[in-house]
Amino acid sequence: MKKPIVAILGRPNVGKSTLFNRIIGKREAIVDDQPGVTRDRKYAAAEWAGVEFELLDTGGYVPTTDDVFEKAIREQIKHAINEADVIIFLTDVMGISPLDEEISSILQRSGVPLILGVNKVDNESREQDVYDFYRLGVGEPHPISALSSRAIGDFLDAVVALLPKREQIEARDDHLRLAVVGRPNTGKSSFINAILGQDKLIVTEIAGTTRDAIDTQVRVSGRDIVLIDTAGLRRRSKVTEDVEYFSTVRSVNALQRCDVAVVMIDATEPLTDQDKKVLALAIDLGKGIVLAVNKWDLIEKDSMTARRSQIEMQEQMRDLAYIPVVFVSALTRQRIFKIIEMAIAVDEERRRTVTTAELNKFLAAAIAQHHPPAFGSKWVKINYVTQIKTKPPLFAFFTNEPKGIQKNYRYYLEKKLREQFGFLGVPIRMSFRKKNQ
Repeated sequence: MKKPIVAILGRPNVGKSTLFNRIIGKREAIVDDQPGVTRDRKYAAAEWAGVEFELLDTGGYVPTTDDVFEKAIREQIKHAINEADVIIFLTDVMGISPLDEEISSILQRSGVPLILGVNKVDNESREQDVYDFYRLGVGEPHPISALSSRAIGDFLDAVVALLPKREQIEARDDHLRLAVVGRPNTGKSSFINAILGQDKLIVTEIAGTTRDAIDTQVRVSGRDIVLIDTAGLRRRSKVTEDVEYFSTVRSVNALQRCDVAVVMIDATEPLTDQDKKVLALAIDLGKGIVLAVNKWDLIEKDSMTARRSQIEMQEQMRDLAYIPVVFVSALTRQRIFKIIEMAIAVDEERRRTVTTAELNKFLAAAIAQHHPPAFGSKWVKINYVTQIKTKPPLFAFFTNEPKGIQKNYRYYLEKKLREQFGFLGVPIRMSFRKKNQ
């Protein structure tokens, strides 16, 4: 059963992300003194007094602005209101603004159960300023300090009391976690929005719109999938703002917790060193990988264009020919679900186990075709091989001289492994050990 959703709404810079982090107990949302740092909706699992729910952080509500980001934020909050079972309307004890009054009116019309939090009440002397918030007409104001955790427990008791009474079930984490990563402005959020069929993530023409890693659950081809949209990975030398630096860290964290990485590149630009670094990071972390070439609708092409482009990319990534390449257009939705299907297939490959009997049959044939070269005056023998791990697959080769297995021969064995067993889109790990180990 789906967990109830609690959404935190309010004008910019009242401490919504700080409260979000306080409730979930870790630093998930980006917190900064700049207003409007949180631009997208961000979800996280939360629990209080044995009650589980999804907590939703949002951008600051700015109803009348013409700013491109703030217009997009306004749309995100409309979606949040439609999703929420309970809304935390967060304000600042420094005073009620016209924006607070307008937001109050909108939230009251929504009909969603509502609780008013007055943030930044760091001491008792501040509490006398809270009574003025009754005039918002949304019920009792709750004085809290998200930063210092003051009165947070009592506040969460009140929040949980408003949640619908649903049977809580133990969630099985069998979802495929899919991180969409790449340089800024390659169309990652547009791709996820196309999959979802709604503008759930903010999309503009300005690079770096998405600063947080955003998790969204979806069911595609009978499989439960968690889509993780990320801030674009920039070279660290280009990261000048603290917020941008923190977003880069978020992207790395998203890769660390995903099963498969969809590395998105721009079809209108050549493959860059930064694209290769993103691929290398996913490989180092042992993730399944699909290379998505987005904006394919902008390319003049004939029936052989995709094939030529694929060959050209594989020439630039000679050691990465095992990574599947899909040419897509998030704008026109061309082949977007092919990406999901390919990611599911790659995840299955990542979980595969090959029997020891099959592996040793493969090994005998590989050695018969090309024996490992001698190591000094020593004849190198590989006695047997077995798979000792999945996600990613790890193969242990037992030999009389581990140091004698040189880089070229490792590449040879990996190539033969892939020819025999596949492992599409999956990094392969190989360990060479002394026979008696």
